[in-house]
Amino acid sequence: MSEKPISRRRMLQAGAVGGISVLLPSRTAPRSGMRAGSGGRLDPAAIRKYAARLPIPPVMPQDPRDAHTDLDFYTIGVRQFRQQVLPPGSPATTVWGYGSARHPGTFHYPAFTIEAKVDRPVRVRWVNELLDAEGRYLPHLLPVDPTLHWANPPGGRLGRDSRPEFTSTPGPYTGPVPIVTHLHGGLNTEESDGYPEAWYLPDARDVPASYARTGSFYDKFRIKAEALSDARWGPGDAVFQYANEGRASTLWYHDHCLGITRLNVYAGLAGFYLMRGGPSDVEGDALPGPAPRMGDPPGARYYEIPVVIQDRSFHADGSLLYPASRARFDGFKGPYIPASDIPPIWNPEFFGDTMLANGRTWPVLPVEPRRYRFRFLNGCNSRTLILKVVADPLARRPASPALTLWQIGSDGGFLQAPVELGQLLVAPAERVDVVVDFTGLPTGAELYLINEGPDDPFQGGRVGADFSPADPKTTGQVMKFVVRPLTAPDRSTPPSQLTLPSFKPLGGAFRARRLSLNEADSLRLPGVGPRVTLLGTVESVGRPDPLGWDAPVTENPTLESTEIWELWNFTVDAHPIHVHEVQFQVVDRRRFGELPRPPEVWERGFKDTVLVYPKAITRVKVRFSHAGQYVWHCHMLEHEDNEMMRPFTVSPR
Repeated sequence: MSEKPISRRRMLQAGAVGGISVLLPSRTAPRSGMRAGSGGRLDPAAIRKYAARLPIPPVMPQDPRDAHTDLDFYTIGVRQFRQQVLPPGSPATTVWGYGSARHPGTFHYPAFTIEAKVDRPVRVRWVNELLDAEGRYLPHLLPVDPTLHWANPPGGRLGRDSRPEFTSTPGPYTGPVPIVTHLHGGLNTEESDGYPEAWYLPDARDVPASYARTGSFYDKFRIKAEALSDARWGPGDAVFQYANEGRASTLWYHDHCLGITRLNVYAGLAGFYLMRGGPSDVEGDALPGPAPRMGDPPGARYYEIPVVIQDRSFHADGSLLYPASRARFDGFKGPYIPASDIPPIWNPEFFGDTMLANGRTWPVLPVEPRRYRFRFLNGCNSRTLILKVVADPLARRPASPALTLWQIGSDGGFLQAPVELGQLLVAPAERVDVVVDFTGLPTGAELYLINEGPDDPFQGGRVGADFSPADPKTTGQVMKFVVRPLTAPDRSTPPSQLTLPSFKPLGGAFRARRLSLNEADSLRLPGVGPRVTLLGTVESVGRPDPLGWDAPVTENPTLESTEIWELWNFTVDAHPIHVHEVQFQVVDRRRFGELPRPPEVWERGFKDTVLVYPKAITRVKVRFSHAGQYVWHCHMLEHEDNEMMRPFTVSPR
């Protein structure tokens, strides 16, 4: 959904909107915990920019160690609270966030950072604490479309994880909220991966008896996990263990519940998970530091900073705004059930009108004239970012960069060598590890991180020539840097002289698979769509075979095998495709009917998310190191939540 009144995505035929439609009230009355926005939409132009400092997420505190000295333990809950997201003096915003259940002051959006060491396991008890003070469940902050194929707790054990049938158009679901957390980029075993159907409700005292309290895979994974460790799962929680195999890298954790990931992440459920150490890390003072550490005193200075960039919209009362219909996406206002097959609430994409960095709107970061390491994460639901550092935030696009961005790493860790860039192309869920050198800038100098990506789905091409950039006054700005005096010598290595850890490319592939990316319009109303987004396979003649989430598994690699996955994009938009359980390597790309070209220089490391361009084939090489059931999907969260996700099974040898 675009926050523009009518998106470029679809222009409806006149006959398709002639009917009259009414959104019927929900079957259950809204609970007092549900915040309905009031006062209309907050004009982003009225929000003061650069009025608050960039929050830097502290380190998540660990639980006390017991007899297991070879594990790091956490008990991390999900709670609802109010936080100052808009500038000081504006209303606070009700959000959801992760935090240490033993330390109430740690609940924050985005979450505190989990610091992990390569090959040292981490065990987390993830607790659904979306409860009020009386122990009753809290409904969602945002409108949940119950007509999708989703977790569906009201369906009970037989109807959970399904697309329920309605005879008339329902209102939003207002029952207890299911969650399950995924460590994005981790080489996880299946029971700890955050499978979308392994969700669980809070342990509330008023969950209706007819509701399913857990997803279809919860008990299977609980039994397996409890057989492997002495940690028992309890009502409203799950215990996941991460071996932290692989390379030092920037991972993140977020909700992954079937059919409502877009809403749970939008409400605030995301945080960084940083893997350090091992032969794939850079030792000593070569890179800027320090990063936040446990026990840091107030006012500690940091030169390694994780930054999650997201877009949001707000009501005038400060509450989060997310559309309750697709009317602003394409003007379609019905008819819905039973006259059509269009979901009444789901939006094919969402583009907010306000930019946030680490949970604050347009923040400012004081910097010294020295080098900084930024770990950027695109945490947007649908928006692809094109980031630059410039002197004038309102400069005509494309703007001239004021500083070089030295990319040193991607999703799966360090590149072979630093890459000198003027801008960063970052699709949803991708991470970019960058050194920015402010050395030599005078005290008081001001620079800006801007975004030149579009306010619509990205299709590739060049800003200004192939697409219009984000609004320079709002979504085209992200954060501000203000230079302050140097307080200590910079002992880090200039990025052009950095030596990064080497890595061994993946070997020969056992087989190749041809997989498709698809959209489908309404089957009943001509010109209305998309109705659903889909993955699938490609037939021998080059025709797509779209498949839904529930179709039989078609991707069944063998443990320790290496495969080429050819991703054929039959849609008009670029999609960020994420494969769980692996870090892959991009092989090449080619437009339909053309010759292949190599991956971009900044993509030549290990990745878990790749941008797949329209009407083109992107090939990735994948090695599967854990047996079990996992998923691959588009990381435009609105797409993921409506069928653009498929299970795959890694079979033992």
